Amino acid sequence: MESIFDFLFGQYQEYSTLFIVLELIAVGFGVASVFFSRANNILVYPTGIVSTAIFVYLLAKWGLIGDLMVNAYYFIMSIYGWWVWTRKGVNTEVTPITQSNQKDFTFSSVLFLASMALVFIIYKGFDKLEVHENSWIPYVDIFTTAIFFVGMWLMARRKIEHWYFWIIGNIISIPLYFIKGFTFTSLQYFIFLGLAIWGIVEWRKLIDEQQEKKYA
Repeated sequence: MESIFDFLFGQYQEYSTLFIVLELIAVGFGVASVFFSRANNILVYPTGIVSTAIFVYLLAKWGLIGDLMVNAYYFIMSIYGWWVWTRKGVNTEVTPITQSNQKDFTFSSVLFLASMALVFIIYKGFDKLEVHENSWIPYVDIFTTAIFFVGMWLMARRKIEHWYFWIIGNIISIPLYFIKGFTFTSLQYFIFLGLAIWGIVEWRKLIDEQQEKKYA
C-alpha cells in the first residue's frame, strides 16, 4: 500500500507545503468551474479565473512554459467569456448555446494551427524542447495546448463543440501530468473528463429545449 502511495504522490516530498496547498485549491476551483460549465452556469468563469490565476503562479515556479501559456490564455478568455455569456441574444436573456457553423470551424482550424506554431516557437526560444527525459513530452504539450486554446474559444462563444476538444485534451492530459509529477492535477483532468462527457449530454438537452421554445 505504501509503495502505491509513493508511486502516486512521492514527488510531493520535494514540494513545499505552500505549493501543495495552492495546487489543491487550484484543482478544487478548476473542478468547480467545469461543473458549472456543464450546468451552463456563468459561475464557470469566476471559479475558472481563481484556478487559472493560481496555476499561472505555480507553473511559472515550475518552469512549465506551455502549461503556463494555456492557463494564462484561460484567464484572459474567462474574462472575455464572462462578458459574452452575459450579453443578450435575439429574443433571449443571455447568449444562447449554438452549434458551430462553417465560419466557426474555419476560425477554429486557423486558431489550432496558429497556436501550435506559436507554442513551438516559444518552446524553441526558451530551449524547452529537449529538457525532458522523455523528449516527446514538449511536443505533446504543444498539441494539447492548441486543443485547449480552441476549446476555450468555443466555450466562450457558447458553442457545444467545445466539449469535444475538452474530452480529447483531458484524455491526453491525465497521463501527461502524471508523468510530469503532478498527480493532483492529473486527477483533476480525470474528473474533467467525466464532467466533459456529462456536459455534452446536458448541453445537447439545452439545445433541444431552445429549439422547442423557438418553434413553440
